[in-house]
Amino acid sequence: MALLEVHDLHHNFGGVTALDGADLTVMEGRITGLIGPNGAGKTTLFNAVSGAFRPDGGTVRFAGVDVTGWRPERLARAGIARTFQVPRGLANLTVIENLMLYGKNQPGETFWAAIMRPRAALKREVELRQRAIEIARRLEILGVGDDRAADLSGGQKKLLELGRALMADPKLILLDEPAAGVNPALAKRLAEHILQLKAQGLTFLVIEHNMGLIAELCDHVVVLAQGRRLSEGRFTEIRADPRVQEAYMGRRP
Repeated sequence: MALLEVHDLHHNFGGVTALDGADLTVMEGRITGLIGPNGAGKTTLFNAVSGAFRPDGGTVRFAGVDVTGWRPERLARAGIARTFQVPRGLANLTVIENLMLYGKNQPGETFWAAIMRPRAALKREVELRQRAIEIARRLEILGVGDDRAADLSGGQKKLLELGRALMADPKLILLDEPAAGVNPALAKRLAEHILQLKAQGLTFLVIEHNMGLIAELCDHVVVLAQGRRLSEGRFTEIRADPRVQEAYMGRRP
């Protein structure tokens, strides 16, 4: 079953075409890779799907519903979460506090609840803290749970970024270069966590330049070039595609 369907997506920045009829399908319960040369439109596609901006044309469907142009918070409630290439944790909050911020149903976000702290808000705060601790333990960052996000290593920040997405109880996670700036050992741990989450039913769309990680993780790979789909298939298939070798790898066999 298709969980995410992107059809004929267009977006321009001034006179520059970033997406030129991009098409993409992400099947439920799978890890789909999104690769392509710099400037191919990968991050622009992520931004259109996650609500950072409304595309100039085309449609985005999630779980059978047209969600084109929905705002990020509405998409998050529907089940789409994303991470960023540069982690966006709040530097002076602890790991656990950062995780808690991304939990669903925050009654303390209303003015009255924040000031009066009614029983329901206090109960939900306890629940969110427990959920944050569980996710931190799962991702092996509970040992730094009381450390500020600013004090984490690059790999730990990436794990925190994944944890923040998990706090929203998503159906689909958009991962933007999860291994960028991460040492090989932590990249391997990150891959193991992603595969475990997939085994539990989560669906992923992954932008990544590390082809070894793409080969290890992805059931299906889509190649973008010049804002449109160039090729798709299993990694071994797209690696052997002369168009991909020319456009992405810069050579023919």
